[in-house]
Amino acid sequence: MMAAQALQPWHGELREQEPMARHTSWRVGGPARRYYRPASLDDLAGFVASLPAQEPLYWVGLGSNLLVRDGGLDGTVIATSGALDGMEPLEDNRVLVESGASCAKVARFCAREGLAGAEFLCGIPGTMGGALAMNAGCFGGETWPLVRRVEMLDHQGERRWRNADEFEVGYRHVVRPEGEWFLRAELQLHPGEADALLQANRSLLERRGESQPTRQPNAGSVFRNPPGDYAARLIENAGLKGRRIGGAEVSHKHANFIVNLGQATAADIEALIVLVQAEVARIHGVRLQTEVCIVGEVA
Repeated sequence: MMAAQALQPWHGELREQEPMARHTSWRVGGPARRYYRPASLDDLAGFVASLPAQEPLYWVGLGSNLLVRDGGLDGTVIATSGALDGMEPLEDNRVLVESGASCAKVARFCAREGLAGAEFLCGIPGTMGGALAMNAGCFGGETWPLVRRVEMLDHQGERRWRNADEFEVGYRHVVRPEGEWFLRAELQLHPGEADALLQANRSLLERRGESQPTRQPNAGSVFRNPPGDYAARLIENAGLKGRRIGGAEVSHKHANFIVNLGQATAADIEALIVLVQAEVARIHGVRLQTEVCIVGEVA
């Protein structure tokens, strides 16, 4: 039986042996030994400081871009979605955003405030924490060009602000100080007209719905685009659309998506990822690199 209790003196919720299939967009994954949803940034800092120094931490927002293996996670999951989701406008066309805020909500918030530059975020199916961690992007935009500074948390519960130029940032790649995680980001935007920005968001979401399998469980793009090419093109040209292993299938709608047909296991999805990599390498001579993060133990 899953245990759920309020931590003392912390005020968040701690669950033990929590099935991660409930918290990943692929709807697969074994149990996390501990799963903590914080009540606030201060609460989270205190909770993290109370953990053993070598405790593995897994930060999970909406659970997109993430494959948790069927054997689960021997560590503590920090659940930010629905918890650390505050947003507030600042002066000089800036916005302060907590890591658990969904990218789509950030895009809408900025548009309503008449702040332009964040529209592309509406197409990212994750939270700002994940977007910061991997420099997520779509529709020609990327996260880190918006970032002015970020607040970080370390394993001792210490919080500190770091400027954007302290990070090494590339395509779907961010190097951050070891043992530090993103709490908040200050984004620099520019003035725009609210109604036009909201319409731009709606148009981008329509484009996403037309080109991606948004009605089936998926984790977003599975592979990074190789230099000068597109992973989806290579996969489709290799004849892999519709290829299945168990309950996992390469999407008929977009070849760089793997969907859960309803009964997939994490092992099915990982095996299909390996098969796609092998076939694309055999046919095109290109080794596709995963964009999704694969964690946990094999069942």
